[in-house]
Parts: sequence; structure tokens; C-alpha cells
Amino acid sequence: MAARKARPAPLVTKLALMGLLAVLYAFLYAPIVYIIYASFASNVVWPFPLDFTWKGYSKLAMSSDYKQAFTNSLELAFGSAMLATALSTMGGIGILRYRFRYRMGATLVFIAPLFLAELVVGMSTLMFNRQVLGVPGNLTSAIIANAAHGTAFGFLIILAQLVRYDWRLDDVGQVFGAKPIRCFWEVTFPNIWPAMLGAFLITFLLAFNDLEISFYNLGAIPTLPTVAWGSLRYGIKPELFALAALTNGLVFIVFAVMYVLMRTRLVTFGHRE
Repeated sequence: MAARKARPAPLVTKLALMGLLAVLYAFLYAPIVYIIYASFASNVVWPFPLDFTWKGYSKLAMSSDYKQAFTNSLELAFGSAMLATALSTMGGIGILRYRFRYRMGATLVFIAPLFLAELVVGMSTLMFNRQVLGVPGNLTSAIIANAAHGTAFGFLIILAQLVRYDWRLDDVGQVFGAKPIRCFWEVTFPNIWPAMLGAFLITFLLAFNDLEISFYNLGAIPTLPTVAWGSLRYGIKPELFALAALTNGLVFIVFAVMYVLMRTRLVTFGHRE
């Protein structure tokens, strides 16, 4: 008996789904749009109608505190992303390349930070770094703490790519005399670098925008989230709106680049179409 053809969804159902999707997008992005809109207003308390001004951005550009905080945030994000990408790549290769009894347990260790509050991660890494590693609250301690949290996200991205990787390519490279390190750089890396790039970008953004983990591990070193949080005690200022707008713009640019690369098939980031 021939299978019945699926009937197209009624117009009412389509309109309901479109309306639900519109409400969802408004709920997610309306606050971000408002922040960007208010960053150009002379009165941030009630920016309607818009009295356009660059005052918030000019104050932000002239503030030495925000400049130093931005530099520290870049160092923190770059260091954490590099460390998290390296750890997640090594972990993904070790778990999928080699068969051993405790693979599931090792996988749970890598993804465990996903199920912990960032506050708990920040406090626990502070105590461990200070008492066990002897690393006081500084930028290095914050890099280690954020990398421990970001590795879980990078690990999942790496696994999405490596689960389809043909490990016989590595075997062929080693058969022809390539050492493990050279085999990685000349065989494995050219095939999995998009996933590594995706892991780096995600962990970079997580560390750049993090407050809870960095707050407990930075000591007196300022970053953009900590400076913004501290300045809220003195009220909402125009430069905070400008900072939020620029930060959200950076995130959107990164994801827009990733989207374009995926649409043009230059990079896959482990996804399937």
C-alpha cells in the first residue's frame, strides 16, 4: 500500500509558529537591541525619543581604567582559549583514538564543568590554585580557571568533528615513517583545524565575558566585566551602555564570521547539513 503523502500544515499553524518564533527572538534580542540603541542617547535613563550623541563612546575611549581592563580581558581570553583548545583537542583524540576501559569516566571528567555553576568553579579553582599550585590570585590563575571551564565546551566541539575522522589516515602516516607529532601536524591537524578554530572562538568569548570565575581568581587585576560590575555601584553611566554595545557587537561579528564560513563551506566546525 502506497504511503500517504504528508499534508501541508494549515495556514493557521504556520502563522502560530511564526508568531511564536517572533516572540522568542524578541525575548532574546530585545534587551541587546535596547542597549545598543541607548548607547547613542544623551539620556540613558529614558532614551525616548533618541537624542543622538557619541558621549558614551567618547568617555569610554578616554577612560584609562577601561583601556587597561580591555587589555587584560584580551590576555585572559586568549590565554584561556589557547589552553582550553589544546586540552580539549588532546582529550578528544585520546578518547576517540584509543580504546581503554575508563573512556566513559574520562569523558565525564571533561564535560563535568558544564553541570557546575561558574561561581563554584571560580571558588574551587581559587582554593586549588592558591593552596596546591601555589598560584595566587592573578591573571595566570584566572587563565587556568577559565580554561578549566572552557575545556568542557571546546571538548564537545572537538568530538563533533573527530567522531567522523578516519584514524586510518594517521596509521598510514606512521607506516610511512612519520613520528606522532609530525603525523599530527601534517595529517590530523589539516583535517580537524576547523573544529579547533570553533573551540578557540567559543572559549575565547566565554573567558572574555566571564565575571564569576575571573572575579575570584584575578585579585586586584581589572577586566571589562569586573570594572563594569564595580562601576554599577555608582549608577548606570553612558560608558556602560557603550561598553555593552561594543561587547555584543564583537560577539555578533564572531558568530557572523562563523556563519559565513559555514554557509560557504570553507569551514564546517563539525556540523552536518
